[in-house]
Amino acid sequence: MNKNDQSLIFEMSQPGRIGYSLPELDIPEVELSELLPNEFLREEEPELPEVSELDIMRHYTALSKRNHGVDSGFYPLGSCTMKYNPKINEDVARFDGFAHIHPLQQEETVQGALALLYDLQEHLVEITGMDEVTLQPAAGAHGEWTGLMMIRAFHEANGDFHRTKVIVPDSAHGTNPASATVAGFETVTVKSGADGLVDLEDLKRVVDENTAALMLTNPNTLGLFEENILEMAEIIHGVGGKLYYDGANLNAVLSKARPGDMGFDVVHLNLHKTFTGPHGGGGPGSGPVGVKSDLIPYLPKPVLVKKGEGYGFDYNRPKSIGRVKPFYGNFGINVRAYTYIRTMGPDGLKAVTEYAVLNANYMMRRLAPFYDLPFDRHCKHEFVLSGKRQKKLGVRTLDIAKRLLDFGYHPPTIYFPLNVEECIMIEPTETESKETLDSFIDAMIQIAKEAEENPEIVQEAPHTTVVGRLDETLAARKPVLRYEKELQNV
Repeated sequence: MNKNDQSLIFEMSQPGRIGYSLPELDIPEVELSELLPNEFLREEEPELPEVSELDIMRHYTALSKRNHGVDSGFYPLGSCTMKYNPKINEDVARFDGFAHIHPLQQEETVQGALALLYDLQEHLVEITGMDEVTLQPAAGAHGEWTGLMMIRAFHEANGDFHRTKVIVPDSAHGTNPASATVAGFETVTVKSGADGLVDLEDLKRVVDENTAALMLTNPNTLGLFEENILEMAEIIHGVGGKLYYDGANLNAVLSKARPGDMGFDVVHLNLHKTFTGPHGGGGPGSGPVGVKSDLIPYLPKPVLVKKGEGYGFDYNRPKSIGRVKPFYGNFGINVRAYTYIRTMGPDGLKAVTEYAVLNANYMMRRLAPFYDLPFDRHCKHEFVLSGKRQKKLGVRTLDIAKRLLDFGYHPPTIYFPLNVEECIMIEPTETESKETLDSFIDAMIQIAKEAEENPEIVQEAPHTTVVGRLDETLAARKPVLRYEKELQNV
């Protein structure tokens, strides 16, 4: 990026320019040394930019125009369900009674908020087929860990300390083995068959008396429904293990099939995916966990319960795994999810699944002649292509993703799952119009043709973005993690 770029705020700095004014001090002035030990005080003033209010507004406005989000363009990020966030959700989350309360208020002063959270739990119980739900976990992976800790507590309460293994499919989300490891388990991989589904014979081979759980996404990360789920549940339960449902792909079966009816004992949900909470800046997220009745005693405390005519928190849970997050979940995201569920209603939630599946299959069939299709069968909410055909021409899947930036699209997920060579995983969601899908398909077809006729244009992409093709090796080995004046011409 060139130093002449006027959005670089440090290069715009001029001594004496001020873009803010602070109110007059209305408390006694105190020396900093009275508040902090000397070793924590700076010896020199920080070198901060000095700019006018107008300049700084233009700076952040320019940056915002470079950002890509669901509100600015198509975002077909497979396995992440990046769908539109209805603005009514934002309006409700900003109601004074929700936005201006404090988590340390007395229960009797926030009964409306507690009623909403309790009702949301009841809706999620019905949607998942579980017996009870906690809203405490802060995100999906946090929900995974929470569910696994409850499974661990359950086994240990029964004296089964030898159950130390969690089975994870080779197509699983990377958070699954990571969460299992953090929860103190050893992970065991079960293979997928040629059809992309869990290989039942390999599952039977890896289960034993040391199995604590099987973590599974259904439909799986390839976008395929695990048709043998009832038999898998029987296999796991037959050795005394638990079945854990990764809810990242619930958008594919919402109100059509329930994890609890498939035999799952624990489920986490991503309210910032399926239920339209915004993804942003690493959060906020929300990862509620639902459990069957035998795991209810181990839910994190406090548990939100109905108390007579009102609502409150139950701390008397002696078998609980304890608190997993300060306060009770990310309240604003829970409000948004509740608004979405009430706005859509049962029929609307069913339509979500129908359109998500329809859109994915439409895109898959239109793109199949131009890219390799590893699993030639109906998909659910997402599907995978392979760029092996293009790789033979010198164009990698990474190049295809970079080239899509020139068309104004966020690229789909690439190189995941790992069991598909040159993988391209696309999830259109239900909220995109046919015109948007067709435009993206046309771009993908054009890139496939460019790979054959003019591969250099793909290999050197992107061409229209503020930052062009980066040196990935240098970026990985010598990342620039903070601003340095001498690097301003980089």
